[in-house]
Amino acid sequence: MQIGIVGLPLAGKTTIFSTLLKHKSTEAGFHKPEMERGVVKVPDERLDRLTAMFNPKKKVNAVIEYVKVQGVDSGGDKPLALSAQFLANLKNVDAIMVVVRDFENELAPHPLNRIDPNQDIRFINSEFLISDLSVVETRIERLEKGLAKIKDEQQARELALMKRFQQQLEQEKPLREMDMHPDEEKMIRGYQFLTLKPLLYVINIAESKIAQAAEIEKSLASHLTPHCALTSLSAEIELEISELSEDDAAVFMADLGIQEPALHKLIRTSYELLGLISFFTVGEDECRSWTIRRGTKAQQAAGVIHSDLEKGFIRAETVHYEDLIAQGNMHACRDKGLLRLEGKEYVVKDGDILNIRFNV
Repeated sequence: MQIGIVGLPLAGKTTIFSTLLKHKSTEAGFHKPEMERGVVKVPDERLDRLTAMFNPKKKVNAVIEYVKVQGVDSGGDKPLALSAQFLANLKNVDAIMVVVRDFENELAPHPLNRIDPNQDIRFINSEFLISDLSVVETRIERLEKGLAKIKDEQQARELALMKRFQQQLEQEKPLREMDMHPDEEKMIRGYQFLTLKPLLYVINIAESKIAQAAEIEKSLASHLTPHCALTSLSAEIELEISELSEDDAAVFMADLGIQEPALHKLIRTSYELLGLISFFTVGEDECRSWTIRRGTKAQQAAGVIHSDLEKGFIRAETVHYEDLIAQGNMHACRDKGLLRLEGKEYVVKDGDILNIRFNV
């Protein structure tokens, strides 16, 4: 699952991306002129506690992929429209992270000579709306020409949906606010509309504003529509924290009144925004966090571990993380009926610990 990092020039995208890579997994990333990619570990205190409990040879976190997309440039008195290459790269990501500047720096002035997060958010969103509207209008024109020659029920349904999209976008409303039937979602999946993608606003604030972070987030809450989230951090401070030892970082954060790096919250929020949850496998060899979509059933979850487990699935021996921590060990959970066998239709919950029984 990929999250594309975008924003106006000098908003802090590179600093945030560089700091994220401090948490990278062993999977290799890549760099091209128009984009950079990094696979990042998802911080999870539950996995840390399970690792302490089972003392395995290896601990493996869930991961999420971030892509820093180039292409928002400034020119003249205002930013240029988003480039075609930028939009093409962004269409391939699963969600979009918009880095928004809320700090002063005379050495790196804002391209519009202002510090106004509301206006920057509106600019980026308007570009996404215009991009989607252009695609919709082009498709409507082609469908109408096609239907004038040959009547086709599938194309007629698509045309009706595209006209609904057009009306929504012309009202300057993102497509993610619309209710759609699963068949309609399948119909338009190939278009990769930008305003359909989940959106995460990251407000990059000055160190002096860290204590006011909650108030800043509240002041920008009007931009939150369905499948959107908003968080704030000071990118420069987060970079400093990431470069310190664990002990030094704890002292530094205590001095600033920070309980944990804001970047950890950002990563977790990214994960949740994509509709992802984690289940765990535990043992002496390995404790691992596995990623699945919310609503995944046990047999499909087994397939995430290995295809043979899905093919030969019999039962999933299941206990929830909270129950295991409360009881202290698996034997106590079994004695109290908290360790149970679930069938293939069981919907896996966030924090479940699974041991798959299978036969191939």
